[in-house]
Amino acid sequence: MKIGILCYPTFGGSGVVATELGKALAEKGHSVHFITYSQPVRLEHFTENVFYHEVSVADYPLFEYAPYETALTSKLVDVARFEKLDIVHVHYAIPHASVAYMAKQIMESQGLKLPFITTLHGVDITLVGKNESYNPVVTFAINHSDAVTSVSESLRKETYNNFKVDKEIEVIPNFIDLRRFNKQRRDHFRRAIAPNNERLIVHASNFRPVKRISDVLKVFNKVADKIPSKLLLIGDGPERNRVEKECREICNGEHVLFLGKIDVVEEILSICDLFVLPSETESFGLAALEAMACQVPVISTNTGGLPEVNVNGFCGYMSDVGDVDDMAKNAIHILEDDSRLLQFKKNALEHAKTFDIQRILPIYQALYEKVLAEQK
Repeated sequence: MKIGILCYPTFGGSGVVATELGKALAEKGHSVHFITYSQPVRLEHFTENVFYHEVSVADYPLFEYAPYETALTSKLVDVARFEKLDIVHVHYAIPHASVAYMAKQIMESQGLKLPFITTLHGVDITLVGKNESYNPVVTFAINHSDAVTSVSESLRKETYNNFKVDKEIEVIPNFIDLRRFNKQRRDHFRRAIAPNNERLIVHASNFRPVKRISDVLKVFNKVADKIPSKLLLIGDGPERNRVEKECREICNGEHVLFLGKIDVVEEILSICDLFVLPSETESFGLAALEAMACQVPVISTNTGGLPEVNVNGFCGYMSDVGDVDDMAKNAIHILEDDSRLLQFKKNALEHAKTFDIQRILPIYQALYEKVLAEQK
């Protein structure tokens, strides 16, 4: 098959999933064409059967906001016609689903077919999509997709609750490439960060308010009072300056490391003992799954799709949003005993294996084939 993929090329979960899916499809012999405004972050090296088409937006004084959606539609039509795409898979409904619909109509006017699948990832539904500025377009684009998937059952239900959607939504969970995300021997690295064998607690996110990074600091403080520990914060975003200031006020700065954006996050996860994700909402929790694959148990909230990823008492624990006392208690319970920590680490990997991309990829391939068969 010749498959077009529309996605955001950033560190966010939807872009990562879209890129990893495309690379896995390419390994199976499919031609995969990424169409976006910059090279996806997980597309670091040349990969056979993978092609990248950059969207450039003309900047005219007349436009207060550059018309990216129009430029993306034109680029999609251009690629679809000349590369003879069989199907388009759009990740994140805004604006990609409406772009794919418009491109489909243009292709049909020329006697050509361009079916598209929309995968809902979270914020496009839980936050942005609810906004009245976007709701009618998001609803229309979902209903006119040839197939729709969501990354969790929680997100599927929320979509039906908040939008007038009559399209069947199939749940296909996010996945992990265990060939990349696995525990790596980085003993020298761990000794450099934790010379006194402190426990290493980690958080990775886009540093947005919904991630509640202040709660990470509070949980860490409570744990550090009982167990010698250090905190590693991976990522960057609008909350970083505020979090750094708060950290200086309430934490021992020597024990908290801000690492910024890191491409090889698996190398950091490999030396850590516990992942903390106190988000206000998560449609799935891909960062938690990546941690589990590296044998790092997870302390998380019980919101959104997180209960579908984090099995309470097996590979981590869940608490109510904002309940930092319970999160800290659970973190201490895991970290205070070496044998218990080792068991949680083994359980984390065992659970992560159920989300291996080699298990999920055939589901997507079957969906592509089903949609294409319906076009005949």
